Amino acid sequence: MKKKRIHIIVSGLVQGVFFRASTLDKARNLIVVGWVRNLPDGTVEINAEGEDGKLSQLLDWARKGPVGARVDHIDYFWDDYRGEFESFFVR
Repeated sequence: MKKKRIHIIVSGLVQGVFFRASTLDKARNLIVVGWVRNLPDGTVEINAEGEDGKLSQLLDWARKGPVGARVDHIDYFWDDYRGEFESFFVR
């Protein structure tokens, strides 16, 4: 599989519902690396690298999020793999 990078912004009720912790668990389960963080505007940002199929699974998961979240909209774009990260973490 080809390695890629994805950048995701998730909008809706996504802060205060364990979205970051759940993203951390999902990313580590999928064996992708990068980070997740809350943004001041109430969205969640995910920046991840790994096999394109695994990143697609992460994107599909982010469209729903964890129990308690309400995802209204997702913006994302694919980018070239940079090998920048060694693990997945919460920023």
